[in-house]
Amino acid sequence: MSVGRLRRSARESVAGLPRAFWWLWASTLVNRLGAFVATFMALYLTLDRGYSASFAGLVAALHGLGGVVSSLVAGVMTDRLGRRPTMLVAQVSTAGAVALLGFMEHPAAIAAVAMLVGMTSNASRPAVQAMMADIVRPEDRVRAFALNYWAINLGFAISSMAAGLVAEYSYLAGFLGEASLTLLCAVLVFLKLPESRPEKDAAAVAQGGPEVGLGTVLRDGRFMGVVGLSFLISLIFTQGSVALPVTMGAAGFSPGDYGLVIAANGVLVVVLQLPVTRFIEHRDPRRLLVVSALLAGYGFAMTAFAGPLWAYALTVCVWTLAEIVNSPTQMGLVVRLSPVHGRGRYQGMYTMSWAVASLVAPLMAGFVIDHFGAGWLWGSTGVLGTVAAAGYWLLMRGLREGDTAAGPAPAAAPATASAPPSVAVAVPEAAPAPVTALPAEA
Repeated sequence: MSVGRLRRSARESVAGLPRAFWWLWASTLVNRLGAFVATFMALYLTLDRGYSASFAGLVAALHGLGGVVSSLVAGVMTDRLGRRPTMLVAQVSTAGAVALLGFMEHPAAIAAVAMLVGMTSNASRPAVQAMMADIVRPEDRVRAFALNYWAINLGFAISSMAAGLVAEYSYLAGFLGEASLTLLCAVLVFLKLPESRPEKDAAAVAQGGPEVGLGTVLRDGRFMGVVGLSFLISLIFTQGSVALPVTMGAAGFSPGDYGLVIAANGVLVVVLQLPVTRFIEHRDPRRLLVVSALLAGYGFAMTAFAGPLWAYALTVCVWTLAEIVNSPTQMGLVVRLSPVHGRGRYQGMYTMSWAVASLVAPLMAGFVIDHFGAGWLWGSTGVLGTVAAAGYWLLMRGLREGDTAAGPAPAAAPATASAPPSVAVAVPEAAPAPVTALPAEA
């Protein structure tokens, strides 16, 4: 591909998105640049504080449990209070909790504050995803979610390298650095991002349509099917940071070898996310989700046969491609099935599937490896990928272009005079018609 075509492709990848999206994108990048706790918590507890691996695993589980609890609460806050207030509360709270964690000495205090960090750091996700759906046109959402995912991985790749150097000097500096960047993210949201929550028009209020509650989400069979499949997929992907280092360590590889192999994941996401998204943007999401589930399951299953270091890196490349395809496609499906005035609750339930997986995956990996061996664990990822692929195929078989989740019918409301210009695009979304802009099913 020529340089001119690469430039044209890059321009097309970023063209047409509203200014508010780019401020939201920038806040995501800043937030991920400070990712220190999730990356170095185990090393901090075992190497710096001298605690056992079991205690480190307990703290990681509590961190995940905090995310499970906050997902639903944050989803309700996103719909009731708004996207912007929820993000501000979550980010300011995260900054305080992370800074506090760096000063904790007693094991019980460390565990409690780690759970608090898990709650606060996960609380902003439903609001971010709901705001992105509000301000981006339906036909641009897959691209927008891909760009946001790209920012997450770019920030994480940079922070991992920088945090490794900081950790050699002082773990406390890493905690305070993450707290500072998270607080900077909150400042950016406060100064640059207006509220985007769609308001119901007078006609919709007068009709007294049913409100969207958590019960509405739980009764939405198709959407809960997506949540269940998301849990299976995230259970597979989480093994990259849970079971893969254990397996490589047992095979005689050093932590540096694992770092080199897993770095391929971040590099490939940064390099391939945008061109691959341009390729899949208007293709059948049903087939994309099926293919990505199979690539994820069998990409990890290949680890059972890996011997040399390059073979482990090859498996990472396979499931990274699955990750690149699955993430924006599944997010587009989640928004498609979410009613406009219930996006926060729907996004909160979807976010919870990843939080539960982060809690279950370490327990699952430890039990299977200890009792049956790593080969059985990697074989089970292939089974999970196959089940997820079949689930996507069946779940989306009858999904037509205009289908949405259960809940109050969105009303077409004109933009109010008080609405900021940068979020005016969120209002036409209330009409059912734009949903047809999403890729048609086969």
